[in-house]
Amino acid sequence: MPKNALNVLWALKDAFPHTIPILLGYVFMGMVFGILLQKAGYGALWAFVMAIVIYGGTTQFIAVGLMASGAGLWESFVLVSMINARQIFYSISMLERFKQMGKKSYYMIYSLTDETLALLNLKSPKPHIDKHWFDFFIALLNHSYWIIGCTLGAIVGSFADFEPKGLDFVMSAIFVVIFIEQWRNKTMRTPALIGILVSLVCLYIFKAEHFLLPALVGICIVLTLRRKSLES
Repeated sequence: MPKNALNVLWALKDAFPHTIPILLGYVFMGMVFGILLQKAGYGALWAFVMAIVIYGGTTQFIAVGLMASGAGLWESFVLVSMINARQIFYSISMLERFKQMGKKSYYMIYSLTDETLALLNLKSPKPHIDKHWFDFFIALLNHSYWIIGCTLGAIVGSFADFEPKGLDFVMSAIFVVIFIEQWRNKTMRTPALIGILVSLVCLYIFKAEHFLLPALVGICIVLTLRRKSLES
């Protein structure tokens, strides 16, 4: 086997264990989405395509409601775009890192989710592993888990009666675990405290339904203003 191919396989092997917590959460939550989509009258093919193209948990769950209520295509597109706007901020923060990845950078920007961003900032490959391939497989594996979960859920929902109410807490639990691990492994905790404080303020002002985007904007502004002090 060519050396380059071996390097790719080693990167895949090194990346996989780090994505196991995401595997459990994505497959589980993806199945919940697939079941809901099936109940709304759409089959496994729809679940498969939406998982590939939209690749957004909150967005896809909202899309199910829109599709079930007969909302127009343009209305659905605008709402989905607004919800996924938070990914712009994630991508901006990773542009310098992704520019070194060549053609893989396009997929990295497209597949950047909350959990993938956290893993990319938290985990590092072993010394002999190509970091670019390591990052790529982190993103690809996470995306694959979501596709599998959504499609499997739609298949299960076609012949099983299942009530998914309350299972959305799974993703919240994953975020808590990732945050705690980052907190323990980082000596500079000021950005995390800023994120918590700004999020709480926005939650109080905009309420739970609308606080996410303002919180992201606020965090970016505060971190930008304090960039020099944080880097010193």
